[in-house]
Amino acid sequence: MTYPEEDTLKRQPLRTLLNTAAADRRAVVAPGVANALTARIVEDRGFDCAYASGAGIANWTLGVPDIGLTSRTDVLWELSRICAAVEIPIVADADTGYGNALGVVHTVRTFERAGVAGIQLEDQVDPKRCGHFAGKAVIPMAEMVAKIHAAVDARRDDALVIVARTDARAPEGLDSAIERAHAYQAAGADVLFVEGPHSAIEMAQICRDVPGLHITNIGDGARLPILTPVELGELGVTLVIYAHLAARAAIAAMDHALTELRRDGHSAAVEPIVADAARRNHLVGMDHWNRLSKRFGEIPT
Repeated sequence: MTYPEEDTLKRQPLRTLLNTAAADRRAVVAPGVANALTARIVEDRGFDCAYASGAGIANWTLGVPDIGLTSRTDVLWELSRICAAVEIPIVADADTGYGNALGVVHTVRTFERAGVAGIQLEDQVDPKRCGHFAGKAVIPMAEMVAKIHAAVDARRDDALVIVARTDARAPEGLDSAIERAHAYQAAGADVLFVEGPHSAIEMAQICRDVPGLHITNIGDGARLPILTPVELGELGVTLVIYAHLAARAAIAAMDHALTELRRDGHSAAVEPIVADAARRNHLVGMDHWNRLSKRFGEIPT
């Protein structure tokens, strides 16, 4: 159990993870999370970092699609809880930064105070759309460069990782996406995320043409095939996001359990396959809180 004032200690480990992955040519795997409990499960399963998905927060918090309906406040609220719940570093999806360059300054400072280790900003027009939805458009490259300058200038801790994402592959083509990646790197982005490569060959070209640290995502409509961390590392990828794998698994499990409950009127058929109370209590840190209660005399020792 951690608290926000301790979260600054999580930022340097993210940089170390990324630099080590690049040197080893093996991508770090970052599952997506949208709430504190999912982040705890990710940490409990032994992952070194997690990705706080903007789409996931839109889906799980508001029950809406990723089409720009969430505000900075909506996302910040969940990020504060996620970062406080775990010790692993969190990379936060900040969408378009919630405004112009001045909006980015405010976003970076508030997200940094929440305890994130990395902030991802993208160059879509506002309101943005999920990277795998049709109908995307991107802002002028110079406007995004200004946002990256603002993000770099706004951070108080140099260990905070600035991730620049471009969605130009779909509306403008691969050459434009690579040109933007160069410009965003020159503006000070620590890590690049070219969204939507059509193949492993394109991913390798992106990493070759723009040397540095690269993020990509797999699943949920991405054209990039499912590859191992070693295969991705050989392409030049530093970190791979599985933004919605846990969420999709949870949806399938809830659909199944509630279908059985509706059909039978009781839970006997699914009790053997759902998490028991001990597992749930472990994930929410019940032992920790019981120890504190004994320490302060609130329950008998």
